[in-house]
Amino acid sequence: MFLLIMKAFATTPVSGLLAWRALGAFLTAFALGVAVGPAMIRRLTARLIGQTVRKDGPQSHYQKAGTPTMGGLLMLFAIAVSTVLWMRPDNRPTWIALATLLLFGAIGWADDYVKLLHKNPRGIGARAKFASQTLVSVVAAAAVYMVAHKGPDTAFYLPWMAHPLIRLGAFSFVLLGFLVITGASNAVNLTDGLDGLAAFPTALVAGALGVLAYVAGSAHLAAQVGHPFVPGARDLLVFCSAIIGATLAFLWFNAYPAQVFMGDVGALALGAALGIVAVVIRQEVLLFIMGGVFVAETLSVMLQVGSFKLTGRRIFRMAPLHHHFELKGWPEPRVIVRFWIATIILVLVGLSSLGGRS
Repeated sequence: MFLLIMKAFATTPVSGLLAWRALGAFLTAFALGVAVGPAMIRRLTARLIGQTVRKDGPQSHYQKAGTPTMGGLLMLFAIAVSTVLWMRPDNRPTWIALATLLLFGAIGWADDYVKLLHKNPRGIGARAKFASQTLVSVVAAAAVYMVAHKGPDTAFYLPWMAHPLIRLGAFSFVLLGFLVITGASNAVNLTDGLDGLAAFPTALVAGALGVLAYVAGSAHLAAQVGHPFVPGARDLLVFCSAIIGATLAFLWFNAYPAQVFMGDVGALALGAALGIVAVVIRQEVLLFIMGGVFVAETLSVMLQVGSFKLTGRRIFRMAPLHHHFELKGWPEPRVIVRFWIATIILVLVGLSSLGGRS
């Protein structure tokens, strides 16, 4: 019934206004997530699809063993339905972003499926996972380049600078897109280690990217603040609004103490979604800044592994970074909220670029 009501509203003249469609996408995704969530949790529990816990991790995590995971399916369902319902059907950037989300979700689902149901801790394997991510991200970046106008929407920009640093050709554009999409996907996945730690920062960054997409899609607004003009980017606000609604609905069940975890199916997909939006609107560096928590988590793993291989010593008590603070004695809720606060600050720093560029 709710979907019928939303569909009827989507066909009214007022729904042609982007703000209304974005609000509709947010409310639809949130309502779907909250409504379907309990049934999905019961189904995952009945199928014994439960979280496994690292034996060398914090002891406080042992009680999480068996908590239903693969809850990211809930978010993918809500995002896909609400986006298709409220987007402009002829908007190619939104279709590319949605396809990227779902394909990365499929990779994560396969990895979760092998880990949990086939009891293989390696999942589909690091090589297979990376190869799949590479293929999807390269195709997605190439699709963005193909639909671009080969002007400001294919250049590389630094924040707070009105003029592009360099014009990108097809190869360099796709290479950068691959790095951003795959990097963001894995970064969110590494961050998803505490209750709600990845979900709320994802919603915050998605909201900021939605605002930037709205600006990028308007020639007048983009010129005013010195952002690149990207035709067709405005409708990505609908996609980003759907992400916000779905992640907040998931957080309803994932907040400490979590009733469900998102698994790779959710984390890989959400990270890729943030990455592809940043690539479309030419704000890769701003994504790096606003997603600083994701970046810090990833760097902590890279530094830990590199240091141990080179010197035999560990820099952190445990990686990713959130486990380091847990082992220092921070309670899990304190780690979560402080990482949230850091993301709010970083998102505001990123949005300050709307004040104009030199």
